[in-house]
Amino acid sequence: MQSLGRAMPLRRDPAPSRWAYRMQRLWLTPVFRVTMRVGVPAFILALSAGLYLSDQARRETLGSSYTELKTSVEQRPEFMVGLLSIDGASPALSDAVRAKVKVDLPQSRFDLDLAAVQAKAEALDAVASAEVRIGAGGVLQIVITEREPAFVWRSDPGLMLLDATGHRIAGLADRADRADLPLVAGPGANAALPEAAEILQALGPLSPRLRGLVRISERRWNVVLDRDQTILLPAQNPTAVLEGLIALNEAEDILARDLISIDLRNEHRPVLRLAPFALDELRRAQGIAPTESNL
Repeated sequence: MQSLGRAMPLRRDPAPSRWAYRMQRLWLTPVFRVTMRVGVPAFILALSAGLYLSDQARRETLGSSYTELKTSVEQRPEFMVGLLSIDGASPALSDAVRAKVKVDLPQSRFDLDLAAVQAKAEALDAVASAEVRIGAGGVLQIVITEREPAFVWRSDPGLMLLDATGHRIAGLADRADRADLPLVAGPGANAALPEAAEILQALGPLSPRLRGLVRISERRWNVVLDRDQTILLPAQNPTAVLEGLIALNEAEDILARDLISIDLRNEHRPVLRLAPFALDELRRAQGIAPTESNL
């Protein structure tokens, strides 16, 4: 009877409260979880940084500290460049490159603009390409690829050395300084050097007699040989026409005769021009009196 008179304890309802249930459901939302785990901490951090940097004195102190730290790192001995090395260039070109780039050393590698150094080196006519790098021991290395002279061009400004593409390399004081290179002349000759090279290749046995090539009206070539002989080539297919003349010369030896020029501009009707004294001899043989201009 006594046990029946005792009050029975109330059992707690295991179901969550309304607010707890809503929070649990909200926490299951991916956007809410990302906001609470990333967004809120990032907002608090940004707010703290903004409050700290809102003071002008603090910003100046922070900036000066960063500058001092950056300078102390950049000026460390292992980051200093103290020597300049130029490889692959002749002594004269090496001096020209050194004067062109004008790099003040020693200097931190972080302060060096390697692209600007390369651009200055490649601005020189005699430089085909330049590779710039910082080597071991704090050495600024510039590896130069020089343009190879292939022709001497005689134009109104004077003599110039050109590479095979027609790019200017340097001026030339005297033709005899590069007598080993073929001579081209005339306006536009520098723009037609690939064709000139083909003509030189086709000359074959006539190469020892060559004095130069002359560009005419920027459209065709004249081949100038010794003994003041000139071969006038057409604008189209000059190499094939020249090869035909060389074959004829090997058979008939016509260039050994007293000719001033051979005009091949019309490949179907070549024109031979005799030297004045040879023309007079021919006229005498035909019983024709020499012209007054040749007396």
